[in-house]
Amino acid sequence: MSALDCFHCGEPADGDPPITLELKGETRHFCCEGCKAVCQTIHSEGLTGFYDFRTEPAVTPRELSASELNRLRELDHPLVQNSFVSPVKGGLEAQLLIGGITCAACIWLLENHMKRQPGVQAFSVNHTTQRARLVWSPDQAKLSDLLIAIHRLGYTARPYQADDVERQLKAEHRSMLIRLAIAGIGSFQSMMLAFPLYFELVNGLSPEFVTFFRWFSLLVATPVVFYSARPFFRNARRDLQSRHLTMDVPVAIAIGLAYTASAWVTVFGGEEVYFESVCMFTFFLLLGRYVEVQARYRAGLTGNALAGFQPAVAARVRDGDVDIVPAHDIRPGDIVRVRPGETLPVDGVIVSGSSTLNEAALTGEYLPELRHPGDPVHAGSVNGEHALDVRVEKAGSQTRLSGILRVLDRVQAEKPPVARMADRIAGKFVGRVLILAPLVWIGWWLAGADNAFDITLSVLVVTCPCALSLATPTAITAATVRLRRLGFLPTRGHTLESMNTIDTVVFDKTGTLTRGELSLVGHQVVGSLDAETCMKLAAGLEKHSEHPIARVFQDQAAAPVADVRNHLGGGLTGRYEGLSLAIGHFDFVAGHTTAAAPERGHGEGMEIWLVSDREWLARFQLDDQVREDAADAIAALKRLGIRTLLLSGDRSRHVTRVAAALGIEEAIGQASPEQKLAVLEQLRGDGHQVMMVGDGLNDLPSMAGAGLSVAMGSAADLTQLQADAVLLNGQLMQLVEALETGRRTRRVIRQNMVWALVYNVCALPLAAAGLVPPWLAAIGMSASSLIVVLNALRLSGRPGRGHTPRSAPPVGAPVAP
Repeated sequence: MSALDCFHCGEPADGDPPITLELKGETRHFCCEGCKAVCQTIHSEGLTGFYDFRTEPAVTPRELSASELNRLRELDHPLVQNSFVSPVKGGLEAQLLIGGITCAACIWLLENHMKRQPGVQAFSVNHTTQRARLVWSPDQAKLSDLLIAIHRLGYTARPYQADDVERQLKAEHRSMLIRLAIAGIGSFQSMMLAFPLYFELVNGLSPEFVTFFRWFSLLVATPVVFYSARPFFRNARRDLQSRHLTMDVPVAIAIGLAYTASAWVTVFGGEEVYFESVCMFTFFLLLGRYVEVQARYRAGLTGNALAGFQPAVAARVRDGDVDIVPAHDIRPGDIVRVRPGETLPVDGVIVSGSSTLNEAALTGEYLPELRHPGDPVHAGSVNGEHALDVRVEKAGSQTRLSGILRVLDRVQAEKPPVARMADRIAGKFVGRVLILAPLVWIGWWLAGADNAFDITLSVLVVTCPCALSLATPTAITAATVRLRRLGFLPTRGHTLESMNTIDTVVFDKTGTLTRGELSLVGHQVVGSLDAETCMKLAAGLEKHSEHPIARVFQDQAAAPVADVRNHLGGGLTGRYEGLSLAIGHFDFVAGHTTAAAPERGHGEGMEIWLVSDREWLARFQLDDQVREDAADAIAALKRLGIRTLLLSGDRSRHVTRVAAALGIEEAIGQASPEQKLAVLEQLRGDGHQVMMVGDGLNDLPSMAGAGLSVAMGSAADLTQLQADAVLLNGQLMQLVEALETGRRTRRVIRQNMVWALVYNVCALPLAAAGLVPPWLAAIGMSASSLIVVLNALRLSGRPGRGHTPRSAPPVGAPVAP
């Protein structure tokens, strides 16, 4: 860290005058007063160890605005706390989601800092999920005061509210982990006992010792069959009752008969037992299913899925009084108040107040739009600067947001073709197996063979669908590991199977091909001040605003502008060293200067101007920039023969310009969610296999209508939850690698299926002829399964770097252990 880097966060400390602090005889520089204040707090509490063992730069603290403080204060309301606070012995417990954590040192700092706060009994943070557990005494401290203490360190904290889907996933994850552990232990123990006998590695064993081995194997295999394999039996029973046979039926039959026959031999005597085959078969099948569930669970795709789009409470206005009430109690005709930063819970009409609304969730438009009394507004929009009173017209399931979700549910109810084909194959295979086994037994019994049961058991074991059952899940599991390293996370079982058929990729624009936020793309000085001074003056004005435009300047050094006023829909005014300043759109600032206006620019995007009362100073160009690797990704898709199309709800000329810049020949703008779905259905009707890549809530119906849907990692939780895959790192080039991995996966699945079928076809006549004893059938079944697994593991190698653009930094999502 150089002398001019911030001691706390590592950002350039180039303020004028410099911000410094004397620590242990050394002068430390800081980029802002916030970092200095945090450093002072850390030292005053004796937590200087944070600076000794941190491995990543600290978070730059940001001063909370009045509206953000009000939202935190609302969390003290008992009705709001009902959803995430529960009573415990001696106090209350809250589940929180912490933002801004960069390394373990952050957790150490947070935990030690919070334990020094009045009323805090316990505070702990989970590094993997970044969820915190806070226990405090409500008579000694308010929850909002404790959350403000977290924010003042530079981190964020908000209520964590797990939905029903996540609670179900947690229970499923825990149950499968226990089942898998029991099956794994049983497999190792039973193989250790069985293989020495199979290969005669231990000689001279007495019959009593062999019997002891069998009884011990029975003891090991029993919990595997009755607990670990229970889902297979439960699913098989369901399939038989519904007369729709799936692979769980032969799996359950194989496990059940092998275990029953082995138990019979153990109790009454006989040639062979097959406990190790039962345990190993169960373990391998559970492993494939567990990894898929764990991937979804670790990604946290279901956590708090509806937060921000469907508020749980609303502020109802009656006779001048404002009451916090559950959102489901709101009725048409009520008046609700929506403060800055809050999400609208209803559809309605503004009755008082004017503000900008971010409607990206519904329209895909990244720029907020100004709304006045009389204008309609919709649930899911985020309020900007000023409070609004809205007369409710539609609430609950009648809002436009709920309508989008209903369209989504209708489309997702349709089962994909790949799933239907797999069901047909499984049904035919199961039917053949169920007919074959009794015919073999009847034939040998009529022939008078003493070993008819052993031969039938050999047929059952040798034709056990272990390799066939593992052919697809093991390949998908191995490919999922590879894609996780890429930062591409499949969240549905059919995702990889569907990727190899894609011939058309449809992109959303905002947040997908572009960054989804305004950035400064250029500036021009038109007055007497230099560019650096103009930038500081602009930042000094904009730091007093909550408008999205202000975020463009938040990382710039700011001049101390005083008397700043916010003019709704226009801009900001203030004073600096005797100068009256104004910043905003052209017509607004023209009324705050006596100088003649310069020639206006003709660039794309948005222009804002900075003026003094005597002259025009500077012009700033803002735009939503295209992602760095977007052009490379489009070109790579074209080389693979894949058609690309841009489909956006943006109402600006930006759609056409972005398409031209990236080489996309087909672009459709101003598309509503319903129109997007219609375009997707037309493409599918023309025989195309479509992948939809998007990030907004308005993309959900079209994503569900595509053969395969991919959500960007920056997308809302609800969008990620409903997508077939999530591009965690947001790099579009990884889509190309993912599509190629999908094609390789299909080849491996075909190889596995061919091997499994060839093995069964060749081994079946030998077993039916009595040439394969049961122990050899068990070894053959295990060997065929091992070949399938080893072939599938070829997919899990490290992804190549051939498709990664040179300008892109190294990326990759770590594989969950």
